[in-house]
Amino acid sequence: MEVSRLRALRGPNLWCRRTAIEAIVACSESERAIGDMDAFETRLRARFPDIDILRPVGHDGVNSLAHILSYAALRLQSQAGCPVAFSRTAATLEAGVYQVVIEYTEEAVGRLAFELARALCIATMQDEPFDLDQALARLAALNEDVRLGPSTGAIVQAAERRGIPWRRLTAGSLVQFGWGCRQRRIQAAETDASGAIAEAIAQDKALTKVLLAAAGVSVPAGRCVQDAEDAWRAAREIGGPVVVKPRDGNQGRGVTVDVQGREQVAAAYAVARAQGDGVIVERYFPGHDFRLLVVGDRLVAAARRDPPQVVGDGARSIAQLVDLINQDPLRGEGHGSSLTRICLDDIALATLAAQGCTPDSVPAPGVCVVLRNNANLSTGGTATDVTDHVHPDLAASAVAAAQMVGLDVCGIDLIARDVYEPLTADGGCIVEVNAAPGLRMHLNPSFGTGRDVGAAIVDSLFPPGEDGRIPVVAVTGTNGKTTTVRLIAHLCAGQGLCVGMANSDGVYIGGRRIDTGDCSGPRSARNVLLHPDVQAAVLETARGGILREGLGFDRCDVAVVTNIGVGDHLGLSYISTVEDLAIVKRVIVENVAPDGMAVLNADDPIVAGMAGNCPGRVTFFARDGRNPVIATHRAQGGRTVCVDQGDMVFAEGGFEYRIELGRVPITRLGTIGFQVDNAMAAASAAWALEVPWTGIEAGLVSFVNDVRAAPGRFNVFDYRGATLIADYGHNPDAILALVQAVEAMPARRRSVVISGAGDRRDADIRRQTEILGDAFDEIILYQDQCQRGRADGEVLALLREGLACARRMTDLREIHGEFLAIDAALGRLGPGDLCLVLIDQVEESLAHIANRIAEARTPARTAACA
Repeated sequence: MEVSRLRALRGPNLWCRRTAIEAIVACSESERAIGDMDAFETRLRARFPDIDILRPVGHDGVNSLAHILSYAALRLQSQAGCPVAFSRTAATLEAGVYQVVIEYTEEAVGRLAFELARALCIATMQDEPFDLDQALARLAALNEDVRLGPSTGAIVQAAERRGIPWRRLTAGSLVQFGWGCRQRRIQAAETDASGAIAEAIAQDKALTKVLLAAAGVSVPAGRCVQDAEDAWRAAREIGGPVVVKPRDGNQGRGVTVDVQGREQVAAAYAVARAQGDGVIVERYFPGHDFRLLVVGDRLVAAARRDPPQVVGDGARSIAQLVDLINQDPLRGEGHGSSLTRICLDDIALATLAAQGCTPDSVPAPGVCVVLRNNANLSTGGTATDVTDHVHPDLAASAVAAAQMVGLDVCGIDLIARDVYEPLTADGGCIVEVNAAPGLRMHLNPSFGTGRDVGAAIVDSLFPPGEDGRIPVVAVTGTNGKTTTVRLIAHLCAGQGLCVGMANSDGVYIGGRRIDTGDCSGPRSARNVLLHPDVQAAVLETARGGILREGLGFDRCDVAVVTNIGVGDHLGLSYISTVEDLAIVKRVIVENVAPDGMAVLNADDPIVAGMAGNCPGRVTFFARDGRNPVIATHRAQGGRTVCVDQGDMVFAEGGFEYRIELGRVPITRLGTIGFQVDNAMAAASAAWALEVPWTGIEAGLVSFVNDVRAAPGRFNVFDYRGATLIADYGHNPDAILALVQAVEAMPARRRSVVISGAGDRRDADIRRQTEILGDAFDEIILYQDQCQRGRADGEVLALLREGLACARRMTDLREIHGEFLAIDAALGRLGPGDLCLVLIDQVEESLAHIANRIAEARTPARTAACA
C-alpha cells in the first residue's frame, strides 16, 4: 500500500463541510480485494478490538485495504478523544488507486492517525504485532498538546453556536472571530479590549491594591518587601498570620498562606522569590477562597475554591491517598482537563509539616489533611459553583474592582466567610485581580452547576444580532471569473465600501494591490477576510484551491457560477469529465448561507442543475428570456436576469427593472456575448447584496475593462488604425467565446497570436487551433515561457495538428518568444485589420503592447507638431 499524496482540506471541500485529511492510496492486487475477509478481520481485531468495519464498503461490495485504512484512522482518533465521525474511500479510474478522506479536528492529530492506521493495516496484512496502547497514547498526548485549552475552547464553541466564524491564528490560543472590519480577537480568556496598561496593573499586585483601596474596595493590609528579613519585619508590622506571594505571580504559584513565625516567613519568602522579582507580605484573612468572574459590567459566575486535601481511611498513607485521587480521569496535567493532579511539592511538604505530617503518615479514618493552603485549581484544588448565592452588592464590588483596573474579562480572587453578604472590611477582602482568568472552574465545577461563561464572553464581543460577518461573494466557473469578480467589487466599492478582492491577478484591499500572482485560492481568501479594513469580500474561487485545500471560508452570502466548460484542467487530480468538474465548482453553491443566494447561468444545463444543492435562494441568468429555466423560475416568482430588446431585465415576482445594454461599456452595445453574461452575473450578485438599483446601474455604466480595471480580459486597443485585442483566454470554451465576439466586430483582415498551456489535455490544445483556423486569416504560434511539464516544442506540435483542416487560415507562422510574436503580428497590421493576442504573461505582455502603441503614436505627434 503506497501513499502518493497527503494533504489537509482546511475548509468546506469536495467531500464534506468538515476539515479532513485526503490521501491518494495505491493498493496492490491482493490489497484491492481482501480474499479471506473473516480471517483478516480476526487479525485486525486482535490488534484493534474497537475498530468499526461496515459491510459492504465499496460500491462493488469489496473491502480494500484503503477502506480499512480510513476506518482505522477515524477510529484511532475517536479512541484518542477526538470528536470525529466522517470518513470516505472512493475508487479512482486507475485500478487499485483510491482517494481516502478522514475527518480531523486537529490537523497534526489527523496526520499522525493516518500514519498509525497505515502501520496497523500493514501489520495486520503481514501478521506482525502492533502496539495499540502506545499508538493511542501518542495520539492523545498530541491532541492534548495542540488542541485549544478549555477556556479558549469554551469561547470558540459559544461562537460556533451563534454562527460566528473563527480562525486560529497561532498554534496557541490566539483566535480571531468574525471577518474583516467586524473581527474581534481573543487569547484564552483575554480579549482585544483588554489593554496592555490594564494587564500591567493586574500583574502588579501592589499597585492593584492601591487602586482598589482608592475605589473603596476592601483589600488586605500589607506591603512589598526587599528580602527575607524585610518580610519578617512586615509580618510583625501586620501582626498575626500573613500571606507571602510573588508581586507578579499567577495561578497560585509561589503563594503561601497562613504563615506564622520567622522560619515559616523566610521559607515562604524563598518560594515566592523564586517565582518573580518582587515579593508581597500581607495580612492573612481567614475564610473561604472564592473566584468571581466579571465580563463587561456583569458578574457572570462565582465559585468557591477548596485546597487539595485527602481524607484518611486508617490504612493508606497520605502519598497513597494522593495517588488514588490522581487516578480520577478528570484530573490531568496543565489546564486541558477539568481538574489538575495533586503534586507533593515543597509547599505541600511544608503544609504537611505544619500539621505534624509527612507523605508517609497514615491519617485516621475521616481525618482531613490539607495539602496546601491556597485553593487554585492549577495546584490540585476543587471548585464549587456559588453563582446563584452572590449578594448583589458583592457582585457590584467585583464589577467595580474590574473596572478600576480596566479589564473587560476579569477573575476576582475574594477571601470571605461567604458570599451571601456585601463586601466589608470585616467580612472579607479582594486579594487579587486577574487578567486572562481560567474558566474551567466555572465550566465544569467539581460540585454544582456549570456556567456557560464562554457565551458570556462572546456576547460581550458581539451583541445580540451580530455575527461578525461581512458580505462574502464567491465566484467560480470555467471562464469569466476574474472579470465578474472585478465588476462585483466595482459595484460594491461604488457604495463606499472597502472591498477586499482576490482573483487570478492578485489580492486587492480598497483598490490597492497587496499581493500578486494567482490569488484565487483559499490562502488568499483567508488573507482578505483577515484584513481589518475590509467591509465586503469578493473572492475568485478556482478549482485548484478547492481540490488542494477546500474553501477559505465556512460559507458565503452569494455564490456565482459563470459556466462549466471543457478544457479547464480536465485529467488532473482525478477530475476527468465536465460532470466531475461541476461537482468541484458546486462546492461554493453547497456552502451558501441559508439566507444567501446562488447566481447560476441558466444557459449552462450543468450549472443550472446546481440549484438543487443551494441551501439558500437562486437567481438564474441567461441571454434569452425564453430559456425554459428562466421562464419557469420567473413564473414561480424567483429572481431572473435576461436580455430583452437590448436591455438587461431583472425580474422577481411582479417586479421588473431594466438597464440598457448600450450603456454598459464592457458589452460593446451588447455585441460581446460573454461580457453580457459577466455583466448579468455581477449585477445579480450586487442585487443579492441589496446594492440599490441606482448604484448597480451607475457601476455597470462606469466599469471599463481596460488594462487597469481588468487586465488581460478582452482589452481593446487602437494600433495605427487597426483593432488590437489582448485576452488571457486559454481553453476551448474561452477561444470559442472570443471568436464569436471578434466575428461581431468588422475587420478587413483577422490575425491571432496564440500559444497553449502545457497542463491541458492534448485534445484541448488541438481544439483551440481547430476553432481559430476557421475564423482567422493569419495565425502566429509561439511557445509559452513555462511548458508546464511538456517537452520543448510539444505544445507547438499539438497546435499545428489542430490547424490541419483549417478552412480560413492562409498564413501560419511560428515564433519563439511571446514578445517577438506580438511584434511580428503588429508589424503586419494595417488600417481596418483586427488582431487577437492570446497572452501568457499578462502584465508583461500588456506593458509590451502599451510600449508599442506609444511608439506608434510618437511619429504621428512629431508630424503634427511639424
